[in-house]
Amino acid sequence: MDVATYLDAVPEARRPALVRLRELCLEELTGFEEHIAYGMPAYVRAGGTDGEIAWANQKQYISFYLMRTDIRDAFADRLAPHDMGKVCLRFRNPAKVDFDLLRDLLRATARAGPGQTC
Repeated sequence: MDVATYLDAVPEARRPALVRLRELCLEELTGFEEHIAYGMPAYVRAGGTDGEIAWANQKQYISFYLMRTDIRDAFADRLAPHDMGKVCLRFRNPAKVDFDLLRDLLRATARAGPGQTC
């Protein structure tokens, strides 16, 4: 499966938000390769082995996975008001996805260079 096929299979109500999220990833994560890993779109730095960003359509929400601890720590204040697990930022309403925050997280990840993922 590729990401286009993944997007074709998501519910219509969430597809615009997920397409926009993918576009942001492709724009901001220069030097990364897009793959399907663990059944979801993931982004790995060219030449690397560890995914740094991933996203998925879940039953109850859209999830955004930020595997870089340094980036999570740097954005702790902006992430605090959101529903977030250890590495997963969850958006229950597709209309309320914070694309400005996601763009900033993607830019910071791309600028940071290879680093520690969890």
